[in-house]
Amino acid sequence: MNNLELNDVQQHWNNFISSAIAWAPRIITAVISALLIYLIGSWIIRFVKRMIDRAFERRQMDISLQRFLSNLISWILNILLFIVVVTQLGVQTSAFVAIIGAAGLAIGLALQGSLSNFAGGILILLLKPFRVGDYITSSANISGTVTEIDIFNTKLNTPQNQQVVVPFPQRDIHIRSNA
Repeated sequence: MNNLELNDVQQHWNNFISSAIAWAPRIITAVISALLIYLIGSWIIRFVKRMIDRAFERRQMDISLQRFLSNLISWILNILLFIVVVTQLGVQTSAFVAIIGAAGLAIGLALQGSLSNFAGGILILLLKPFRVGDYITSSANISGTVTEIDIFNTKLNTPQNQQVVVPFPQRDIHIRSNA
């Protein structure tokens, strides 16, 4: 009985070796091409990011908006590169796309309030109704000098020299410029 089991194992091992030898050129080709795609894609992403950063600087875009958009574009391009590399390795990407879509939906639903703050922050950074150094007052009796404008909030220095963080969907902000 032991000889029969040993012969069975030997036969399975031989089948494995012959299959591995038959598949080796395909696997090696897929790995090398995936590695080349990754290296070239990484270089292209760095190049695109530099070009986008230069374009943002030429437009004199706010630094926090610049960083956010640059990071967002970088993340999107890296996710696309990952999908292309994984596809080259022979993995079905429909599951990845479904997971990314479901994750995006879940994150969007979980962060509804923060996303409204984010949208307000983007609008304030683009439209610039107030700038750093302006004295602002809201209908909620929050007032002070703007020290920092970020994507999700604005930091104020009150007349009592306290720092207050104001989230973005603040309505009825009155601006008194120090200029």
